[in-house]
Parts: sequence; C-alpha cells; structure tokens
Amino acid sequence: MNVHDLLYGELAAWISNAIVAVIVTLMFVISLRLFLDRRKKGYMSMTISLVIVGIHHLLQMALALRSYNPSLTSYTLHMLGIISFVLINMGIYQLYNRTSRRQYIFFYGLIVMGFVVSVLHFSIPQLYSGTEQQVRLLQDIGFELYIFVIIFLCFYMIPPYIGQQMKYQLALTIFFAQQLVHLMNTYMYGSAQPALTLAGNVLPIVYYFLLFLLLFERVVELMQAIYNSSITDGLTRLYNRKFFYTRVSQHIQRHIPIAVLFSDIDNFKKLNDTQGHQMGDQVLKQVAQIMKEEAEECGIAGRYGGEEMVVMVSDPGVKMESFAERIRSRIEKETIVTASIGYSKYKNGLTADELIKQADEAMYKAKTTGKNKVVKYS
Repeated sequence: MNVHDLLYGELAAWISNAIVAVIVTLMFVISLRLFLDRRKKGYMSMTISLVIVGIHHLLQMALALRSYNPSLTSYTLHMLGIISFVLINMGIYQLYNRTSRRQYIFFYGLIVMGFVVSVLHFSIPQLYSGTEQQVRLLQDIGFELYIFVIIFLCFYMIPPYIGQQMKYQLALTIFFAQQLVHLMNTYMYGSAQPALTLAGNVLPIVYYFLLFLLLFERVVELMQAIYNSSITDGLTRLYNRKFFYTRVSQHIQRHIPIAVLFSDIDNFKKLNDTQGHQMGDQVLKQVAQIMKEEAEECGIAGRYGGEEMVVMVSDPGVKMESFAERIRSRIEKETIVTASIGYSKYKNGLTADELIKQADEAMYKAKTTGKNKVVKYS
C-alpha cells in the first residue's frame, strides 16, 4: 500500500464509501428511532432513503471484487442514486411540513422520470456502435444530466418551506460539486485526474456529514420544543404551575433568599362575559408579557392558574415593593385591566407551599381591600 493508492486509487474510493456508510448508518438509527416513536411520514421517507443509500454505497464498495456486469451495475447504481436522493429530499421536506398530494406527485414524479431517462441507457447499444467504453459512457450521460435537474429543482423549491435553509442549500451545493467533479473526471479525463479523483472521494463525505448535522439539529429542535411545551403555558408562554413550583422548591432547599409575587387580574370574569373570551385571552397575553419582561433579569414568571400569574424573584438586590408596584402600574397603563398583587419573602423554615400561600394571601388582601394595589404579606 502506498500514498497514491490511499488518496487516489481503489482503496481511496473504498474508504470514502466506508465512511459514508458509517454516517448513513448513524442517520438511519436516528431516523428509524424517530419513526418508531412518532410515526411521522418524514422519518419513514428518510429511513427508506437511507437504506437505499446504504445499499448504493455497499454496492460501490463491492465493485472492487470486479465480478459484475458493467452495464447492469451502472444502471443499478444510477437508479439507486436517483431514488435515494429524491427520497432524502422528500424526507427533509416532511420533517417540517405535512405532505399533500401535490408534493407526492412532485417527488414521486422525479423518480418516475428517472425510469423514463433510463430508457436511454438500454437504447444506446442499439443506436450507437462504438467501443465498449464509449457505449457505456453514453449510456450513463442521461442519468448524469438528470441528477443536475433534480438538484436545481430541490435547491429552489424546498428551502422556503424548511428550517436550516443555509445548511440544506450548502449540502445541495456540495452534492452539485460532487456530481460536476464526477462528470468532468469521467468524460474529460477518463477517471485519471488525481485532483478530481480526490475531490470525488472527499465531497460525498462532506455532503452526508452536512445531512447528518441537519437531521441531528432537527432532532434537537424537536426535543427542545417538546421540553418547552412541557414546562410552559400554551397561551401565555409563561412557565406552568408545576415548573414554577419546582423552581421555588429548589431555591428553598438551597436556602436561597427569594421572594414570590402573586397577581390576579381584577374583574376578569366580567371582562370575559362582556367582551368575550378572545379579548380575555388577549389581555392574559399582554399581562403575561409584562410579567415576563419585568422578571427577565431577576427571576422567572409563571401562570399559576386562570388569571393568576406569579413571579419568583431570586435577585436579593431587588426591592420587592418597587418591583411589584412597577408591574401593577404597567398593567394599569398598558392594558384595559388592573391587577391586585401580593408578595412574600422567604424566611428560614418556610416551605415552598407556605411561601406561595403567603403571597396568595397578600394578593387576596389586596383584592378585598380595594383592588389594583400591592400588599406585602405580614
């Protein structure tokens, strides 16, 4: 074994395909697991396409044995390449979108056109009488040019509908460069140009690595979305009651001096009855945004239930009287409602339940002694 074989020879091509096979296997495991867990069509398309990609590259690795029919093997490789490329791009689209009949017609139509183009592969030997090498090159030219058509269609039609657009377009650009290098090396240099051969072995690795990153980051996005939905309120996007209570408990267990603010929108039921639930939801969002903005640098805000919203202040430098009054004032000025607010500070021996209950009692006192005011628990 020498450096030339390692970089440009059959061993280099074998290593390139082996690396791609490993990346594709990792993608397959992720995609299959997601499909089994979520039963989403995008993961099914991706999984099937990765199986075809794996077969495609395993077949290329097996070519080193040289016990094959050149024409039949070339046809099989090109059709597997077209089918897997189309399905991978359909899978990427489906990761972000529901697939309508129109999209299915588009993607499966590309595969059908691949079979139409393949007619040329079997017609050339009857139409052209040249050397075996010339006939084989002409047989493949239809496949080679058709894959460029698919690349351009995917490049301009898919990115507007998915996330990670730049990464996806970069991957397609790398794939385009890979096909261009292959075309030049095969038809212009007879696969004898070392630099193009090296690029042809490296670019597939880069392409599938980018696809792996795209799939992996999509999984992270989904996991983050699932986690966020489990800890936040769907309407206001504030933390939900369970998460808020857990955070208060964690701080108390560590004896961190915190304060809890408890607020309730005044006359909220009357607002719902007279102006409708849509207006009520809009007011909840407005009040929640004020709470979130005020709590951003000193703690966390949550929706405790109905029109009740809470803040845990973990910054000991915050003056709770001023902080609570600022929230009350903003609600009065920036919305069509007012709020009664109570707050309590942590003292040794208090539990999370007791601290939150104290703030609730202070709020109730504000509510029953005039509303639209701040009361400290005492």
